Amino acid sequence: MPLLFLLIGLAAGLLSGLFGIGGGIIIVPALLLIGRMQPNTATGTSLGALLLPVGALGAWQYYKDGHLDVRASLLIALGIFVGAYFGALMMQNLNPIMAKRVFAIFLLVVSVRIWMTAS
Repeated sequence: MPLLFLLIGLAAGLLSGLFGIGGGIIIVPALLLIGRMQPNTATGTSLGALLLPVGALGAWQYYKDGHLDVRASLLIALGIFVGAYFGALMMQNLNPIMAKRVFAIFLLVVSVRIWMTAS
């Protein structure tokens, strides 16, 4: 399993550098589908992996090229800090089946919205 987790992290890092995605769109689904974790364990594991400044090198590259809004990043980080706490509280009370279904609907809605606004 350590190799599997390393590969999931590598894929998430690569896609994070490309598209700014990782935790919710790559790590959690991979842990659900490949790692066979329950939704609350997959989410907690993803958040645990993101505790360190894992995006620092990618953010530095974007900053050097003038493509990083530091103020927005810090405000988003503050929102994540507070929101993750309340999201974690909510997840503890969700049935695992319902959690998977709600997450799948979320991904579908986001995918359709992005598809429809691409031009």
